[in-house]
Amino acid sequence: MAANAVNSTPLSLPLSIPTGKLNSSPTICLLTKPSIPTLSIHSTFSLSNNNFRFYSNFSLRPSSSLASGFVEEPSTNVKFPTSLTLPGCSTSLSLLGTGYREKVFAIIGVKVYAAGLYINSSVSNELNAWRGRSAAAIQEDSSLFDIIFQSRSEKSLQIVLVRDVDGKTFWDALDDAISPRIKAPTPDDESALSTFRSIFEGRSLKKGTFIFLTWLEPPKMLVSISIDGSPTGIDATIESNNVTSSLFDVFFGDSPVSPTLKASVATGLAAVLK
Repeated sequence: MAANAVNSTPLSLPLSIPTGKLNSSPTICLLTKPSIPTLSIHSTFSLSNNNFRFYSNFSLRPSSSLASGFVEEPSTNVKFPTSLTLPGCSTSLSLLGTGYREKVFAIIGVKVYAAGLYINSSVSNELNAWRGRSAAAIQEDSSLFDIIFQSRSEKSLQIVLVRDVDGKTFWDALDDAISPRIKAPTPDDESALSTFRSIFEGRSLKKGTFIFLTWLEPPKMLVSISIDGSPTGIDATIESNNVTSSLFDVFFGDSPVSPTLKASVATGLAAVLK
């Protein structure tokens, strides 16, 4: 991948974003202070012949009035802080967008979790080539997400469960998405997957549980689980470029398990890089 020009322009979160109905080019709010609009993301999850399928639509509406520093994901009412300080990170991370996943059995949709992506502001220094591009163009260009993954700037996905989930069930769904992306797993990959699996198996994940997947650098990812907000420690360190890159690809690759999240991030990045 060709290196991009680097400048010193810091990541700045705009105080306002365009509002309106979202159709083929969804937009999100970049979550900043004070009160701003938030994106309502409606996703469905169906199981057919053991394959997961997702369908999504978007709408933008004003956020609920909250204490300064938090934004509510309107479909799940989960409150996300606009910045986080996480174990292992060199600085606080900024919230770029939120969404939720919904699993559909027959015609009944069941929300499983809300999610928010946080990034280190220094990543903007590596994305100069994308300045001025639209959200649609960013979303279609996988090389941008490759740059974000390869960057040594920290990024973290915060998952907040909105229903009780058995730990094994949660891991099995995650593993079903990760494993096919690793064509020829090495012993290091197998060891990393085993470590990853051990965090969840035998654990009951109650409604309100926080799961943090924090990429420090390409081969290294931290996993933290908390029942009361930001974690105070690290549950496991995953060290395998294949495993960590596959997990990032699960959410932000060409075939993401949650297209809504990737679309939100693309729109947030377009706002940051305009």
